[in-house]
Amino acid sequence: MPCWRSWNTPPFRRVMNTTAQPLFPWMGIPKRRVTLLRLQRSLLLRMTQVPFREVQEPKESPPPPKTSAAAQLDELMAHLCEMQIQCTVKADASTKHLPEKQDPKTSLDSMLGGLEQELQDLGIATVPKGHCASCQKPIAGKMIHALGQAWHPEHFVCAHCKEEIGSSPFFERTGLAYCSKDYHHLFSPRCAYCAAPILDKVLTAMDQTWHPEHFFCAHCGEVFGAEGFHEKDKKPYCRKDFLAMFSPKCGGCNRPVLENYLSAMDTVWHPECFVCGDCFSSFSTGSFFELDGRPFCELHYHQRRGTLCHGCGQPITGRCISAMGYKFHPEHFVCDFCLMQLSKGIFREQNDKTYCQPCFNKLFTQ
Repeated sequence: MPCWRSWNTPPFRRVMNTTAQPLFPWMGIPKRRVTLLRLQRSLLLRMTQVPFREVQEPKESPPPPKTSAAAQLDELMAHLCEMQIQCTVKADASTKHLPEKQDPKTSLDSMLGGLEQELQDLGIATVPKGHCASCQKPIAGKMIHALGQAWHPEHFVCAHCKEEIGSSPFFERTGLAYCSKDYHHLFSPRCAYCAAPILDKVLTAMDQTWHPEHFFCAHCGEVFGAEGFHEKDKKPYCRKDFLAMFSPKCGGCNRPVLENYLSAMDTVWHPECFVCGDCFSSFSTGSFFELDGRPFCELHYHQRRGTLCHGCGQPITGRCISAMGYKFHPEHFVCDFCLMQLSKGIFREQNDKTYCQPCFNKLFTQ
């Protein structure tokens, strides 16, 4: 423990720190740091005036006469001891009113406030840069300008997660600041395919938002190009797959019908595919006959139905006569020799030909 000696009172009087406290009280009292630093500088200046010499305890020689330097040193040490006792009492009294644990932010605010007060006590003017929009206290150190207001850096935080934003990028919504992560999580549009927030480019289609790389054909998985897409059952398809899967098919060739078409027999047809099922001729008159789900011209329809006149080879549309397994127009059912109409329906058959009774008798009974 350091001590000082004075030679003015024999045999020897020692001026010591009797309370077992540090000799220089400013080392333990931060609130008096500026004032005691000045005192310390003064003390050092006074101490430098005393020439350094090795102090030896005299045994029998009389004490030397008191010098002015020693008198000043005694006065200074007495003043220091008195100040130390006063500071110790004040420190003990102040610690009784402090809570056991303080919040770091509250402690920091108290230190800043104390520093500002000490600077004012020393005659140093402190002009605040503004008032924090969060705590409403003056800002003396670093500050952040955001949302048209000033903030302590530690008070400019995300409105959702309360993490300090500092100088990091942030997003504003309804006058509040959000960190990038929380803003995208809360407010960014979601991809209709992966449901993740869309951070960069957004594609809007079918009343939904998509990542551009996630908007593709629901069948083949190819991303849509300049040709666009087709929608079916709330799913997007490329043109090729949409036509192959959902466009109407031609009743003749079973290929997709894309442009001009004909509607007949409850289906659609390419104009070039709507022809007679036997002769493949188009229906120039616009009329056709249906048989077994296929269109036919009148001739081939009656041919397949067996309703062609055996005499003239033309379709029978009205009355007919059936004979020998054939059908005839009434006017075409005649004797094969005299060509007289067999109106009464009485005839004779020979070699798949029809004859009236007189001609048959004349030709075959003689």
